[in-house]
Amino acid sequence: MEYTQERVATLHDYGGADPDAPTGRASVVVPMTDREYAGLAPERVFSELERVDPAEVVVPLRAPAERVSAFREWLSAFDLSLSVLWCDGPRVEELLADAGLDGERGKGRDVWLALGVAAESDYVVVHDADTTTYEARDVRKLLFPLERGADFSKGYYARVENNRLYGRLFRLFYEPLVAALADAHDNEVLDFLGAFRYALAGECAMTSDVARRLRVQRRWGLEVGTLGEAYRLAGLDGAAQVDLGRYEHDHRAVSGPTGLSEMSEGVGRALFRAVEDAGVGPDYDALAEQYLDHANRLVESYGTDAAFNGFDYDAEDERDQTATYVDAIAPPGDDDRLPAWTDAPFDPEEVAAAAAADARDAAE
Repeated sequence: MEYTQERVATLHDYGGADPDAPTGRASVVVPMTDREYAGLAPERVFSELERVDPAEVVVPLRAPAERVSAFREWLSAFDLSLSVLWCDGPRVEELLADAGLDGERGKGRDVWLALGVAAESDYVVVHDADTTTYEARDVRKLLFPLERGADFSKGYYARVENNRLYGRLFRLFYEPLVAALADAHDNEVLDFLGAFRYALAGECAMTSDVARRLRVQRRWGLEVGTLGEAYRLAGLDGAAQVDLGRYEHDHRAVSGPTGLSEMSEGVGRALFRAVEDAGVGPDYDALAEQYLDHANRLVESYGTDAAFNGFDYDAEDERDQTATYVDAIAPPGDDDRLPAWTDAPFDPEEVAAAAAADARDAAE
């Protein structure tokens, strides 16, 4: 346990933090996919949300048509003001295509569709549905800084399970990469990005004004892209991070489709987009070697930390992962972020209406 402050305000939980927060003025966005239907972790999440009683829960759903009705029926059993926003229906697809916003589909696109709807409330909370340790007070913790003047807050937590350190993409890719960038460039955006203790956490909260002005990554990199936008919109003084304790949720393999290696490419693009937006021009060739130097240093540190706690730790495997992630160090390419809702070519109400009509058709 510690009480250190970072460059952004850091709110610690010393054992039972459960602050008063404006939950009745907040919408909660919980993106879901077909595989999470009626799972134990989502059951816990929505049961805990009943204790929060937010103004609204918006569930952007990525699932085939034949599963939509079952999802809606299952979620309707919870005592919540809850709407399912089906993101894969033909009307929604047509709306995006007509506006020139079709393209890669993923969690980021789904969250973006929901943000427009959710931003009708004063505050918006976003978090995943796969956390087995989720508590109602997590929402109150995330909202608390906003009532005290912050525009954006982000959760952090320990990824420790079964006597092992997880959070590998953060520990072995993001953290050493930001450190390498900070060595080479003196820029406030790197102070900001380096201040967050678990930058890849999906749990965050923001004012409706920030929610409407976010440019959103379509797939992997959503969380880092959101941090980059938080720097642009809130800055160091307008952001906070909140201790959510210890989280347990799904783990991914390093290789293969949807593995950590593929995710690292999206995270890298989002990170480099954020720093280039802020005026940093990385030397990508030199950066790879600098990244590996920092990664090796951190592998040693995490190995010592694991040994201190009697945890299993495979330093060779961790170094192998860093050698895989180094391939993601490259210019971010074309900017395909979804636009801020303040600049979008259609209104959130059109999205909600299209999704509702698609869901009705799917039920027939």
